[in-house]
Order: sequence, then structure tokens, then C-alpha cells
Amino acid sequence: MKPVQLKMARAALGLGVRDLADMTGITANTISRIENGADAKQSTINAIRQALESAGVIFIPSNGNGPGVRLRDRQD
Repeated sequence: MKPVQLKMARAALGLGVRDLADMTGITANTISRIENGADAKQSTINAIRQALESAGVIFIPSNGNGPGVRLRDRQD
């Protein structure tokens, strides 16, 4: 997960940094620092990614057009 993907994922879900912090138990400051390109423990990245994927985010690897995210189709 790249920093830009974290920002895009939050935006797609309509989450603020504090919302994601509450979901993950990771401080809002740490999330902001990761979004700004700071290094973090792999376990921290994994926890954030898992929370976002559980909420419906699919991470798209760089495919010539850069990395991205999309939301999983909801089965209503």
C-alpha cells in the first residue's frame, strides 16, 4: 500500500484520519505521517490495509497508470 493509496482509500470510504484511527487503534498522527510518506512498521501498514479491505477497499497495483483503489461491489 502506497501513501497515495491510503489517502484514496480513506476518501473513497468517506473516512477522516480520526475515523481510521478509531477503526485500527493506530494514532491519527501515525496515519497522517504514513500518508505523507514516513516509514512505518510493516505490522502497522498491515493493520491499516486490513481495516480498509474489510471496509470494502480493493488495492490496485501500479499498472502503467500508477497505483489506485476501488470499492468492492456491494451485494445488497
